[in-house]
Amino acid sequence: MYTAVDEIMKGLPEEYSGILLPAIRQEFIKSGKTIVVLDDDPTGTQTCYDVVVLTAWRVPLIVAELQKKPSILFILTNSRSLPEKAAVHLAMEIGMNLLKAVKESGRDIVVISRSDSTLRGHFPAEVDALANALDMTDAFRVLIPAFIEGGRFTINDIHYIREENQLIPVADTPFAKDLAFGYSHSNLKEWVNEKTRGRVPSNEVVSISLDELRLGGPEAVSERLSQCLPGQVCIANACSLRDLEVLVMGLMLAEKSRIKFLYRTSATFISIRAGISPGKFFTPESENMKRANGSLVVVGSYVPKTTRQLIYLLKLGSHKAIEINVSDLLHVKDHSDYRDRVILETEQWITSGNDVVIYTSRDLQVGIDAESSLEINGVVSAFLVSVINRLKARPAFIVAKGGITSSDIVTKALKAEKALILGQIIPGVPVWRIDSESKFPDILFVVFPGNVGDDLALAEVCNRFKF
Repeated sequence: MYTAVDEIMKGLPEEYSGILLPAIRQEFIKSGKTIVVLDDDPTGTQTCYDVVVLTAWRVPLIVAELQKKPSILFILTNSRSLPEKAAVHLAMEIGMNLLKAVKESGRDIVVISRSDSTLRGHFPAEVDALANALDMTDAFRVLIPAFIEGGRFTINDIHYIREENQLIPVADTPFAKDLAFGYSHSNLKEWVNEKTRGRVPSNEVVSISLDELRLGGPEAVSERLSQCLPGQVCIANACSLRDLEVLVMGLMLAEKSRIKFLYRTSATFISIRAGISPGKFFTPESENMKRANGSLVVVGSYVPKTTRQLIYLLKLGSHKAIEINVSDLLHVKDHSDYRDRVILETEQWITSGNDVVIYTSRDLQVGIDAESSLEINGVVSAFLVSVINRLKARPAFIVAKGGITSSDIVTKALKAEKALILGQIIPGVPVWRIDSESKFPDILFVVFPGNVGDDLALAEVCNRFKF
């Protein structure tokens, strides 16, 4: 049995009482900076709105956006789909492009490496590569995986996932068994030691406690950070938006003493760092959705939560279903006939006004190690991309389930270099408007993380677009 949420929460100090977000916003505007988020899959946009996402990182493209002086700019790297060596190379490339873009645009930046709130991703390799490329090797690495909207809390250095009324240590969840990014520790100090293969001992990891956040406030946080050594790793506890507000104000106070920070965070921190309240709900407008064609849902994520959501959707019978047999994909080199059959069936249904769900078979296929498992994911994703890239019928809207699936569809199938985040359709599930130069200009695209929502959530999202 795990501890009930209420039992843990009632043992914590009361939240800091001061209202901080307006002051954070004022300080942020005064700094004249843009927060640039390098997102290792597109689900990091799940708390933002009215923010541009770039899916390419050419210097002129970044410069053009920085010259508009936005508060936040996302660059989608999709690096979680890559082997570590390739992810490091990509981080170096983007980091160097950012340096050039800052010089050409005259706009200073704050860099956040956004990754999964369940601790899956290339840490510390990706962050270290960014530090080298940005000439920030002496910057403190601040690790903030708390994702408040999704029930991911860090308490007494232990990272938890909320499931119904229980808090489960993250190492006891299916996410910790990920073949590419698995781990065995829920205590973040020990997790850092594990991920750095002992290079950073757990007793050398600095921790910002909830006592410091709630009883000491921003000044206590700043004082704690001032004791850190260059390049040291700092973890932050948090289980509310106010905790993160206090943390951000403390970080900003510390920055005035010329302390540099390089962030590795979940989605919640991003908006608060800019002094913006996270989360804005998006309501589709009926005049934009009255189309003869049906919609398209693509499910690539294989985590248990996604499978339960898919099963519920299929039971409703609201969607024509096409299952992609992953085993067949892996044992046949030429997929063209199979692909063409899927395209034909999808086209016929969509143009007849039917909603369609294309999903991968649920029997998980794995490799002998992390790299070969990622290669299998790549084969599956490439097949889904090839189907959507060849579709002629424009769906009413597209829902993509899973981070890698979402990223590959946007960049490789829809050929989009830019999108606008409109807000959340349900908590933690953002809607993008894809740019006018893409395969389906201005189409609404739902980025649905694999690990978000209850069993009814996928069906609920689809229903929100119905008129």
